[in-house]
Amino acid sequence: MIISLKDERTRALLIASLMSLAAIIFILKFTDANLSWSMIFQVDGRFLVLALALHISSWVFYAVRLQRLTSLAGHEISFRLSFKSTLASNFLAALTPSSAGGEPLRIKILADDGMSYGSATAVAVGERLLDSIFFLAALAIFLTISGFMTGFGLEIGAIFFILLLILLIFLAELAARPDRIAKLMAWAKVKTGNRPIILSIEREIWLFRDAGIQLAWKTLRHIPVMMALSALIWICEFLVPSALLVGMGQGPSFLLSITSQIILAIISILPLTPGGSGVAELGMSYLYSTFVPAALLGPLVAIWRIITYFINIVVGAAFAGESINGILKR
Repeated sequence: MIISLKDERTRALLIASLMSLAAIIFILKFTDANLSWSMIFQVDGRFLVLALALHISSWVFYAVRLQRLTSLAGHEISFRLSFKSTLASNFLAALTPSSAGGEPLRIKILADDGMSYGSATAVAVGERLLDSIFFLAALAIFLTISGFMTGFGLEIGAIFFILLLILLIFLAELAARPDRIAKLMAWAKVKTGNRPIILSIEREIWLFRDAGIQLAWKTLRHIPVMMALSALIWICEFLVPSALLVGMGQGPSFLLSITSQIILAIISILPLTPGGSGVAELGMSYLYSTFVPAALLGPLVAIWRIITYFINIVVGAAFAGESINGILKR
């Protein structure tokens, strides 16, 4: 069983990595490849370090936000555990569409620390909601300021808003009409003869509902802090390409680059490919082609992806350990 789990993980890693590399090679092929390769080795090392430091800072702010959210849900964790959870979940997120694998792993790590699965799930949902609200607000602001590809950006934003609205309606129904849940679980218990797994699921659903209501109420009172942390997480990530552009002797193009990064972040959330592999690279090449010289697109995308994707895989794998085996067994 352990071998098959390792094989499954290796296969997912191989597929995601090959898709990403294929997209980068495709971009290099259709630009000035010789100049592109030479530019990769001419990037100012100081700005490579800055780009890496920005990415690492996003991990730190993510861990701080996770620690605060779990506290609001009634469970205290150390920063070390929160940081480990952040890095470990980055690994599975990189191998699954919509980065969906990261949440189950974080939930399991929190549950292993004594938190109920229902409460841990509420925290994971809270993280996604905070990110989603930030993305929509940031997209509206930066599209207005930059005017960059307004039509395309608005279409992406509209689709994302609809998906977020559906999730909010579902959560509101879950909180406002518990009788529907009770009827559904009563039916399931009758049909299964009160099997322990059904009773366990019912218990976690109620814990999720209670923790979700508690978390929503407390988060509302801490919304400035939580949104500030969310902004710090993503602004650090969104500034990585600007640091690389300066290292390549170009202007940082802050407004256009950040607007493009917001669009890419939203596209990557959609369940298209593992970790957005292929889609992220080609999408970035398309968006940045309007304000970055063609010869720099390949190096920019390649180095950006190494820092924000492949480093997540390497570092995340080192921290995941037994937690990944545990989640894959489920």
